[in-house]
Amino acid sequence: MKEFIKVMKALSDPNRVKIVKLLQRRELCVCEIKEALGLAQSTASKHLRILENAGLITFSKDGLWVNYRLADGSESPYAANMLGNLRHWLEEEKDVAAVTSRAEALDRFKILNKN
Repeated sequence: MKEFIKVMKALSDPNRVKIVKLLQRRELCVCEIKEALGLAQSTASKHLRILENAGLITFSKDGLWVNYRLADGSESPYAANMLGNLRHWLEEEKDVAAVTSRAEALDRFKILNKN
């Protein structure tokens, strides 16, 4: 039951659902995610940590970069099921569509140069 609740709580926040929808498009770093959602880096990092603890996302390090991607679902059947369903859900939701439409244009180098 704990794993189920952890996954459901992780997906109970609209920004975390948007992060999952963004990561369906491609791998992203925290600076790209914060830019897409208009969040502070610390807030984006907190959301990412919650999603990771629930088994919904994973990360890899590439030098100084930390790249986030969807998990394969092997850690939790609940996470796997929700990730599978979310591939089809909310595509037409206005807020989700607005965020995900910007996913391809996100460029970490341009983001960092303008700050």
